[in-house]
Amino acid sequence: MLIPSFAPAFYSGLTPHDVMYDYDKIKVAWKKFFIDFQPDTHGGCEVPSPGRFLDILDFKLYKWPGHGVSPETTYQCIEGEYMKADEYDALIQDPFYFLSFTWASRIFGALEPLQTIPHRASIFEMYGVSFPFIPYGTPPVQAAYRALLEAGNEAVKWIGVINSFSKEMPELGFPAHQAGPTKAPFDVIGDTLRGTRGIMLDMYRQPDKLLQAMEAMTPIMIQTGVGMAKQAGNPLIFMPLHKGADGFLSDEQYKKFYWPTLRKVIMGLIDEGVVPLLWAEGGYNSRLEVIRDLPKGKTAWLFDLTDMAKAKKALDGIACVMGNMPMDLLTVGTPQDAKEHAKKLIDTCGKGGGYIMANGAFFDEVKWENLKTIVDFTKEYGVYK
Repeated sequence: MLIPSFAPAFYSGLTPHDVMYDYDKIKVAWKKFFIDFQPDTHGGCEVPSPGRFLDILDFKLYKWPGHGVSPETTYQCIEGEYMKADEYDALIQDPFYFLSFTWASRIFGALEPLQTIPHRASIFEMYGVSFPFIPYGTPPVQAAYRALLEAGNEAVKWIGVINSFSKEMPELGFPAHQAGPTKAPFDVIGDTLRGTRGIMLDMYRQPDKLLQAMEAMTPIMIQTGVGMAKQAGNPLIFMPLHKGADGFLSDEQYKKFYWPTLRKVIMGLIDEGVVPLLWAEGGYNSRLEVIRDLPKGKTAWLFDLTDMAKAKKALDGIACVMGNMPMDLLTVGTPQDAKEHAKKLIDTCGKGGGYIMANGAFFDEVKWENLKTIVDFTKEYGVYK
């Protein structure tokens, strides 16, 4: 499995800005990448978000090529407290309203007027039925909805290219290794609601509220994954794990704040016939004994900087293990370095099956000969004789 970020664009001589604003170039570049390197699967081509869509809604949560970073540069998340410390009750009581109106009005400049729309938990008697709708008649709110309609039209143009690619690639021999993503509840809150600083403070200042909020987000994350799997007809759901890595949380904090609701999401997905593909970004060496607590043969774990000998031993017979092809090796190593590391991974993790060669983190510009060496060597050496 090769899991690129903007690598296909760079490989075709394009910039991230090119593929974010000329959608037809996405399919051409990503198709060429997978055909030339010949991995066993594809992971979609959604990485280049539709640039015009982001422009229309005045997206605040990221800088993107040509908007805060150079056209040759990829995304940069702008962390902040987009949910205030005293807003946990609002999230817990009605996650849909909070995310759709309060939070959305803060991360999209064009949707700022939506914060004036009241919660419609009203008793709709005849004499009061119109009151909740009054804000919809104001010019700022109407402008926000016009922006939504325009952004929706742009998203439809983009998804047409994405869907065309996803339909054609299996016909060319590259099945999709994911249907779409969902997330760990801790990461939902820590990534783009409270931010890293905010959630770290909350673990000490209001741990009960944080735990309640994660419980409130759990069924939403299950529904997100199940819905995408059913829509795509593909049971694999990708779960990037951001803040559970070694060094972000102590073992005790991981067991209290991160793992319980993550496990509930995993089990909820499994119960619906979904196969969670969990991407343990960073190191997960101190988490291996904890994540063993899963049913056998129901999950796959993609590791980044984890000791693969330990990962294989801990999860052998429980889950498929993947990854650990390092970015520094792909970027500055030699083809011989790449071959030697691939051989070590196969010798260590391939015994008895249950290992998939893959990169451990998204990659952009790398030495293409290193990437080709890994694929070719794995197909030659990584076979059962």
